[in-house]
Amino acid sequence: MSELNPSRDDFASLLAESFTERDAAEGSVVKGIVTAIEKDMAIVDVGLKVEGRVPLKEFGAKGKETDLKVGDEVEVYVERIENALGEAMLSREKARREESWVKLEAKFNAGERVEGFIFNQVKGGFTVDLDGAVAFLPRSQVDIRPIRDVTPLMHTPQPFEILKMDKRRGNIVVSRRTVLEESRAEQRSEIVQNLEEGQVVEGVVKNITDYGAFVDLGGIDGLLHVTDMAWRRVNHPTEILNIGQTVKVQIIRINQETHRISLGMKQLEADPWDGIGGKYPLGKKVLGRVTNITDYGAFVELEPGIEGLIHVSEMSWTKKNVHPGKILSTTQEVEVVVLEVDPVKRRISLGLKQTLENPWEAFARNHTVGSVVEGEVKNKTEFGLFIGLDGDVDGMVHLSDLDWNRPGEQVIEEYNRGDMVKAQVLDVDVEKERISLGIKQLGHDAIGEAAASGELRKGAVVTCEVTDVKDGGLEVRLVDHDVESFIKRSDLSRDRAEQRPERFSVGQKVDARVTVFDKKTRRISVSIKALEIAEEKEAVAQFGSTDSGASLGDILGAALKNKGGDDE
Repeated sequence: MSELNPSRDDFASLLAESFTERDAAEGSVVKGIVTAIEKDMAIVDVGLKVEGRVPLKEFGAKGKETDLKVGDEVEVYVERIENALGEAMLSREKARREESWVKLEAKFNAGERVEGFIFNQVKGGFTVDLDGAVAFLPRSQVDIRPIRDVTPLMHTPQPFEILKMDKRRGNIVVSRRTVLEESRAEQRSEIVQNLEEGQVVEGVVKNITDYGAFVDLGGIDGLLHVTDMAWRRVNHPTEILNIGQTVKVQIIRINQETHRISLGMKQLEADPWDGIGGKYPLGKKVLGRVTNITDYGAFVELEPGIEGLIHVSEMSWTKKNVHPGKILSTTQEVEVVVLEVDPVKRRISLGLKQTLENPWEAFARNHTVGSVVEGEVKNKTEFGLFIGLDGDVDGMVHLSDLDWNRPGEQVIEEYNRGDMVKAQVLDVDVEKERISLGIKQLGHDAIGEAAASGELRKGAVVTCEVTDVKDGGLEVRLVDHDVESFIKRSDLSRDRAEQRPERFSVGQKVDARVTVFDKKTRRISVSIKALEIAEEKEAVAQFGSTDSGASLGDILGAALKNKGGDDE
């Protein structure tokens, strides 16, 4: 067969060669020559049977025009050998992307930084051109601090660090912030090396918080805590500082590991606590201004940088359970007494009540023991009454001092809050702040007087007036002593048949013998029976025993007859 008419085998060979050529070229990056530039397209010959067209914009960097010209050698990505128009489908952008991916993977694995530029803004961040490969830059990774306008950074070469790569999905995530932080850390380390504790430097206030201010020392920030701003109390840093203000500070501490720097301003001034003991001796009265009030007391500024505490227990002699805010108010000027000074702990204890007279001392001076006072019943408790007295102090009447004869638990029910009562001063303990009062001491103590005179004693014979007749016995009043007692049923007579209370009537007078007299418990018991037995013994002793032949009746009769003769 002639050359113009190839055999079937030759045709098969040419077809196989064509497919081999297609398979080898498609999906790969090849080199080509720009043969022509038509409008916005570049005609590129890559050595295939047909040429391909590539948009000019793919040859320039993102956002920039290209300077491509005829004859330039370029690398392109072959998508298809031939399309419907008989042209090769080429892409410079994909070629650059493939090339970039290889380089970027190598740098990512090596932990190296890459260079690129931000060219567009998208949701949640920005897109970055890494020499053909498009990466995503999250908004939080643009800078160390959030920035509102990134326009100055657009289309400007910037260093980035690759955080994540996924070639299958075509995702690359980069960060500019980590690069800046590393650079800043290196810069901070260098600056810290040139600083030392105790050094005095100047800085600019960058930020103010509730607890202090951050001061820029020329590339590194230091914290000026609110307690180190001044020797006096500073409630908030804005009282003495403003953002942008230049301040002179002293470096207090440097942490070489964390690069944290603590600063102080008050350290540049004289310490007002030096020689504090001589300036504020114990017992000295001074004027101060209330700066703060708490549940446990009030702080008083004696001078700039010197504060003392009035504990709640030292505020008032009489107001024990009152919040300090009810007694003092902030900014109020008060006179106080120095109670204690501790230069080491930098504490001064002050007293407010000490500027006033102790009301218990005043009461003791004006009311001697035994004097009578009058006051209002302020409170009733299980152990007595509290009476309001002069000087806003209280005195207490114990249950045992309410009545001479009746139980205090019974008598206290007769009193109510608000009642005005009189009482006798029994004792004043200034140190313990206690005043003991007695109400019964203002009344007649018949038992005490009788006991003191010796007229009332165990074994004494007394005349009793019946005040009430009960089943169990008689309630009686000792006529000569105005003392009440009770004769039990069994004590009404030695004769059991006569131990009947109904034999007696109210107002009737009877003689009886005192059988019990306890001065401490003020208990008195009397007995008719005991008197009869005692008289019988006396008669027997006087007129002889029953052994003489006389009967007991004869002896008693003689005794009674003799007694009648004595009465005559």
